[in-house]
Amino acid sequence: MPKRVDHEERRTQIAEALIRVAGRRGLHAVGMRDVAAEAGVSLRLVQYYFQTKEKLLFYGLQHLTDRFTARVGARLAAAGPAPGPRATIEALLLASLPTDEEGRTFHLLYSSYSILSVTDEALAAQPFIDNPDAAENAVAGLIARAQESGVADPDVDARTEAISLLAMAATMGTSILVGQRGPESAVAVLRHHLDRIFRTGTPSPARDAPPS
Repeated sequence: MPKRVDHEERRTQIAEALIRVAGRRGLHAVGMRDVAAEAGVSLRLVQYYFQTKEKLLFYGLQHLTDRFTARVGARLAAAGPAPGPRATIEALLLASLPTDEEGRTFHLLYSSYSILSVTDEALAAQPFIDNPDAAENAVAGLIARAQESGVADPDVDARTEAISLLAMAATMGTSILVGQRGPESAVAVLRHHLDRIFRTGTPSPARDAPPS
């Protein structure tokens, strides 16, 4: 009796291969043949599941996003059963920094896809980010909630601060990748701005934890 193929498992295997090879060579340099070789499968099989390179990239980056969500969840779990707005925002921001290999890969591929899609219509047509304002809305909502409960500065604009924090984290991530600064410096800057928004006496539960 022929072995039953788990198609989702096969797609995941190919997506993981894409992430590995793109993390080494850069997203722009990866072809379907490279991914097939990395996954140990035939080019024809990759083409069967993903008819075009653009669809392969889209699926692979969605898979990477799922891994990032799990990464944030692990940080929140480490912060305790009720981390609160500040710790939740800090978990999101610090998880996005390339302080380890997975963080480096996420930041590199996410940034590369965004830049390539500016000049590549086929990539731009792939809805990598279904809701581009999701993170911004989440952070703004957390700051507003903290203001309502009296643990954040009531005079700051929650939306503006959310935009600033996310943009800062993205820029800090790139500065770490290119060697401009170390992870400790980037984390210190982000926490400095969180200290400005949140009232003294509400430190992050994970303040002493090393970035990961």
